[in-house]
Amino acid sequence: MDIVIIGSGNVASVLGRKFKTGGHRILQVVSRNASAASKLAYEWDTESTNYISLINKNAEVYIIAVADDAIGDIASELAIPAKKIVAHTAAAVSKDILRKVSSHYGVFYPLQSLRKEMTLLPDIPIFFDGNDEKTTKTLEQLAHSIAREKVLRADDDSRLKLHVAAVIVSNFTNHLYSLAEEYCRKEGLDFKQLLPLIEETALRIKDISPQQAQTGPAIRHDKETLEKHLQLLKNYPQLKNIYLLLTESIQQNK
Repeated sequence: MDIVIIGSGNVASVLGRKFKTGGHRILQVVSRNASAASKLAYEWDTESTNYISLINKNAEVYIIAVADDAIGDIASELAIPAKKIVAHTAAAVSKDILRKVSSHYGVFYPLQSLRKEMTLLPDIPIFFDGNDEKTTKTLEQLAHSIAREKVLRADDDSRLKLHVAAVIVSNFTNHLYSLAEEYCRKEGLDFKQLLPLIEETALRIKDISPQQAQTGPAIRHDKETLEKHLQLLKNYPQLKNIYLLLTESIQQNK
């Protein structure tokens, strides 16, 4: 397919590389960040512009890969032929925000934490949706070309619920890593000694449910160990409060 990518951040960068690997042609990169757009255009051997008024109108699909709160602004400025397909990549934004842009619109949501610096392209489950059969089939075909079997249709409500779960398992978990790293640093410990444990815990839930995989003093109701931990955390009130909250949650969901 001939594709125009609007955006030059993490999602735009990784999706663009995936599209190129999948055999698609990127006709143009459009971004207000002229330097970033130019860099991607050079990488993909295509053209770039930082003026949305100069967008290439010959693409089959237009992918809007920008911050959620910028999609509305892009949609209000975007002028493409009505028969073209346009989709944004956000989980928490309705596809209907693109209703006035084209008669064929939808969502192309990659459920993965993406960074533009990635040298190895990750496996990306794609959740798509379209306002009509043509859009839906085209986005599904595009998704299968870069995601193989991990492709599902998800409406606005389903994507929003998925996004809530994604924030919990990714953003919240990473915040706990950050707090643990800070604790280790202040206590003279090497956080990297915990990496084998982190990896094993993540791999374990590929075979059994997280509830079955739960271990530790909370689920064992090991009051003596819990009290020792809380004593160690007395100088870390934020971490102590989180420890208490999660301990209670684990014990309630046993």
